[in-house]
Amino acid sequence: MKPVVISGTGLFTPPHSISNDELVVAFNAYVELHNQENAAAIAAGEMTALEPSSSAFIEKASGIKSRYVMEKSGILDPAHMTARIAERPDDQVSLQAEMCVAAAREAMERAGKGAPDIDMVLVACSNMQRAYPAMAVEVQEALGIDGFGFDMNVACSSATFGIATAVDAVRGGRARAVLVLNPEITSGHLNFRDRDSHFIFGDACTAIIIEAADTATGAHQWEILDSQLKTSFSNNIRNNFGFMNRFDEAGVGQPDKLFRQQGRKVFKEVCPMAAETIANTIAASGLTTADVSRYWLHQANLNMNLLIVRTLLGRDAEPGEAPVILDSYANTSSAGSIIAFHKYQDDLPAGSNGVICSFGAGYSIGCVVVRKK
Repeated sequence: MKPVVISGTGLFTPPHSISNDELVVAFNAYVELHNQENAAAIAAGEMTALEPSSSAFIEKASGIKSRYVMEKSGILDPAHMTARIAERPDDQVSLQAEMCVAAAREAMERAGKGAPDIDMVLVACSNMQRAYPAMAVEVQEALGIDGFGFDMNVACSSATFGIATAVDAVRGGRARAVLVLNPEITSGHLNFRDRDSHFIFGDACTAIIIEAADTATGAHQWEILDSQLKTSFSNNIRNNFGFMNRFDEAGVGQPDKLFRQQGRKVFKEVCPMAAETIANTIAASGLTTADVSRYWLHQANLNMNLLIVRTLLGRDAEPGEAPVILDSYANTSSAGSIIAFHKYQDDLPAGSNGVICSFGAGYSIGCVVVRKK
């Protein structure tokens, strides 16, 4: 098969960061206000009082210490608790496309590629800003890329599924180079009034250039040795927001229109699936876990990653074996594993093997084994 490489990566980090302490102050103010306003119903047993959150609880449950967001003040307003971002007119570049362009420019610079070198743009993420026109086509226009683009959604696994799709396009002759983008405005579907999940997500956008090895000139190239994709239906992570909500007005604004999950079930079911998929992909690449220098795993929960690596290696990961970025970025859905890859790849020598793996709603798991050239 034609050798295909990741020749460049890019990252857009939003301008605002929210610490656990800041988030907890806002959440607890909301809880106090809610309990005061509903004191009679709570006393009568008609309603359950909300419990406050704490920074210690958040860090123990997730490993998250802070997160980046596109807008901060609205989230921290106890009376609002949603980002305040104005809609843009149709003739202005949309917010999600703007994030993509910023990440894309860094990836293109690292890969030594210009717009004329790219034939395909793929925007792959959990939540699109709109249904159509495709975000990818808008980004294509903004960057001056000829060819074609389309969107895809495999929730938190969108980036790894996007890489596999791009590899097929390059090997099949559909495109010389593919720009894969993962713009995650996850603060838009997060319920900041839910104690169990108000701390989970952050915003970010990553970019990846996939091309044939014989055209690659970037300083840090990673040959894609193999990839495996797996899905298994589950309602344990779900978001019911969509255009059909307008058919039933009773559901408008209900909590199920935002992110919700049964965290314990997700932990119990996804960890073994992810470990098995990673092991199978490594074996299909002709390698063993002893041959793998680094694991760039989905950045959803520190405890999940620790367990997955321990299952694979039979021991805890050594420092640097499984880099963590969710402490400062939180869960950025599809972008998480790529942020880790982007930030922790340049130090490895040629010949090093690594694994990029994401897992999430669906369930979906995408695993890519790479080797530094």
